[in-house]
Amino acid sequence: MTANAKPIRVLIVEDDPMMQLGLEQSLSSATGITVVGQAEDGYTAVEEALKLKPDVVVMDIGLPRQDGIAATQQIKEAMPSVHIVMLTSHTTENEVIGALSSGADAYCVKGTSVDRLLTAIEAAQEGASYLDPQIARQVMEHLKPAVAVEPNIVGQLSQRELEVLKLMVEGRSNPEIATALYLSPNTVKTHVRGIMNKLAVDDRVQAAVVALRAGLV
Repeated sequence: MTANAKPIRVLIVEDDPMMQLGLEQSLSSATGITVVGQAEDGYTAVEEALKLKPDVVVMDIGLPRQDGIAATQQIKEAMPSVHIVMLTSHTTENEVIGALSSGADAYCVKGTSVDRLLTAIEAAQEGASYLDPQIARQVMEHLKPAVAVEPNIVGQLSQRELEVLKLMVEGRSNPEIATALYLSPNTVKTHVRGIMNKLAVDDRVQAAVVALRAGLV
């Protein structure tokens, strides 16, 4: 984040007290993050999101009273601008695809590093997508199955676009891509738009699916 950027306001939804405490401490000590609240179940998560209007919700799936997938759907329906980062030990195909289909912007598996979680939060806040490598191939197989990969689709991309695409698949945000490739943020945005147009997809997750199916990673 830039020095003048507003802190990302985060709501933590986690029913394990120790995990909740660890997340609160880790995120509160990170530069550019402000923890605005916590919830222990899905119903309270929706109530707190409506009340606090966070930028990002870090959401578990296995919650009492109402699970995180249902809570995510309700939050996104009420406040589409709120970004949801799933942080969970649940990695079955139904749960992964259910979470993403409900509107989640990022998916991390518990046990991931704090740096990776922060990357997911910042990517979601920026409007990008982040997929934990452990579940990326599940997304490839099951998300947007109608997305077809033409044999020559990779050949439509320039070398620079391929470099940007590979970093998109890794869940890198636009600023991170800009830093890695020594490009300006505006240039990266132009490349991302060009990639999505050439691949005939609507968002970065679909672009990642096409990249995976095309064997780029």
